[in-house]
Amino acid sequence: MSNQERPRLLVLVGPTAVGKTGYSLEIAKHWNAEIISGDSMQVYRGMDIGTAKLPIEEQQGIPHHLIDICEPDHPFSVAEFQERCATLIDEITARGRVPFIVGGTGLYVESVCYNYQFSETGSDEAYRNEMEAYAEAQGNEALHERLRQVDPVSAERLHPNDRRRVIRALEVHHVTGQTLAEQQAGQQKISPYELCIVGLTRPREELYNRVEQRIDEMLALGLVEEVERLVRAGVPRRAISMQGLGYKEIIPYLEGEMPLDTAVTLLKRDTRHFAKRQLSWFRHMKDIQWVDVGGEENFYENLQSIHAIIAGKFQNDLEYNSNQSCNGGNGK
Repeated sequence: MSNQERPRLLVLVGPTAVGKTGYSLEIAKHWNAEIISGDSMQVYRGMDIGTAKLPIEEQQGIPHHLIDICEPDHPFSVAEFQERCATLIDEITARGRVPFIVGGTGLYVESVCYNYQFSETGSDEAYRNEMEAYAEAQGNEALHERLRQVDPVSAERLHPNDRRRVIRALEVHHVTGQTLAEQQAGQQKISPYELCIVGLTRPREELYNRVEQRIDEMLALGLVEEVERLVRAGVPRRAISMQGLGYKEIIPYLEGEMPLDTAVTLLKRDTRHFAKRQLSWFRHMKDIQWVDVGGEENFYENLQSIHAIIAGKFQNDLEYNSNQSCNGGNGK
């Protein structure tokens, strides 16, 4: 299939707090794009502060998709994300606009870029129940260590508290004898799209400072109260949604298991570690062109570098409104 026959797909990735939001708005305006959230947690209603959702009034009239599409007790999956994205890409393309995935959930984004095939075969309910019981008795860290022994690559990418995915990775190895990482590496990384992926990065110290600043802002906006509302509404502590950063750390405080300052310290640590895992994932992806966006004063110059990458990839035949103002914020 030639490039002219393949739908275009623009993608912006990078670790949490690197500044994707600010850049994505300017990019979308210039390239006549509609944004598809590539964040696995922004799909949940009522989880706004901890997932850093951009309020509608700050979206500058740009359509945003896959935000607030399900309740917090729904086990949203990568396969569901992939299916919804495929439909959205076709719809956005039919409107004469550019589908634009923005986010940091590596497997979700990569599954769409390269049309991963997900098989439901290879399940063992008794084994899953055994691993659940093991985690209840020994703790999530012990379960995660079991995964590290058989599949260190997946263990590096999965947080110990992401119990569902840790158990799934163990189950894949138990049933098939092949690790989840090996299965993912074996996917045919051939895109059905004319693909342009831009990755944002910053110097590590600067990124970590932004992470801590963002968490302080979330707390000031009412993160604790948001988590408390979800708990009162009956969202189970083990729900996939409640394993998200900012939720799994605050719940122990609300349950009286630790003081707030300890919970916040853990949240900042976990978020730094998450950013590191995101960078590790993206650096193993093919086709990414990286832009170092360090230094808040360089927003305009960085934006021009991104535009040049997109123009080069799409061969200048997209609508590029070069006369529009490129002045923008520093992003989120």
